[in-house]
Amino acid sequence: MKSFALGKVAGLHLTAHPSVIPAALVMWVVLSVVAIAILKFSPVEGIIGGFVAVVLHFLSELVHQLGHAYAARRTGYPMIGVRYWMVLGASIYPKDEGDLPAAIHIRRALGGAPASLLFTLVAGLIVFLLQPMMGGLLWWLAVFLFLDNLFVFTLGAFLPLGFTDGSTLLHWWGK
Repeated sequence: MKSFALGKVAGLHLTAHPSVIPAALVMWVVLSVVAIAILKFSPVEGIIGGFVAVVLHFLSELVHQLGHAYAARRTGYPMIGVRYWMVLGASIYPKDEGDLPAAIHIRRALGGAPASLLFTLVAGLIVFLLQPMMGGLLWWLAVFLFLDNLFVFTLGAFLPLGFTDGSTLLHWWGK
């Protein structure tokens, strides 16, 4: 299936595979149900909160990818884009960059987690600053941003799942 263009950010072409639409809708429904059934928000607040959480998740993916782009640019072999698929994204590199040393692949793979960690710390600070609003929608959205960045984009990036930075590191380590 062909991806569709989303525009450019920091010189990177953003595209999305059609799988993003149903995956984002499922994520929106699940987060809305959690907000309504577990966190006891009204249906309107839950639906709006679920939507904002999905947007924050995709923003977090972009921050993670910008970390990869920064690291890639520093190696001299920059990224050219980001392709969103399902609820994640992939770094896109030129097809003609040739065979690269393992050290280049490792340095580029290690770029996302530090950016996500920084974003996690910012989200944690927001949670702390919103402490007087604890339990409110804004506070829960900040908690979601913190947890999503910590467990999906910072720590989760190192899991060797076949499509993660951890898999790239395992593949190239020691070569």
